[in-house]
Amino acid sequence: MPKRSAVTTLPFEVKEWLDKALVESDFSGYEALSAALHEKGYQISKSSLHRYGSEFEESLQAIKMSTEMAKAVVDACPDDANNFGEALTRLVQQKSFEVLTRMEVDPKKVKLTDIGKMVSAVNKTSIDIKKYAAEVKQKTINAAKEVEKVAKKGGLSDEAVQKIRRSILGSGLSHFLA
Repeated sequence: MPKRSAVTTLPFEVKEWLDKALVESDFSGYEALSAALHEKGYQISKSSLHRYGSEFEESLQAIKMSTEMAKAVVDACPDDANNFGEALTRLVQQKSFEVLTRMEVDPKKVKLTDIGKMVSAVNKTSIDIKKYAAEVKQKTINAAKEVEKVAKKGGLSDEAVQKIRRSILGSGLSHFLA
């Protein structure tokens, strides 16, 4: 097992300062950071800081790229019904279940309360997604009813109204207005 990075042993506040300083310096100036840490009472070499900074920068770039990709997907494929979110939630539920059923729990290493909190959070997300989907469905039905009223007042034929309804609702929801 490789030796733990000295950076990971820093107190939270110092590590938080270091992370911010790395980002602000565009992941450079390791000698100055090493000297600043020395003034704070921590002996971490510029090489150790560079190794940590390189990993941190890669992680940050991966997060930025994932965020940009997710935004591009959302822009290219609007998902008002949150089907993508529901699919991700189901995937997390499935993978969590697989991990939990295969896992031999050592109470000294894994807190069952933490696992319970994770399961609770995933279930809450699932419920929130279902509520959102029901709201979107109801809004769509209400919009179709309103369009139908306006269309009939405007003198459109029943056939034209039905075509508009199918365009708004699709075949899956059109029976809600029958």
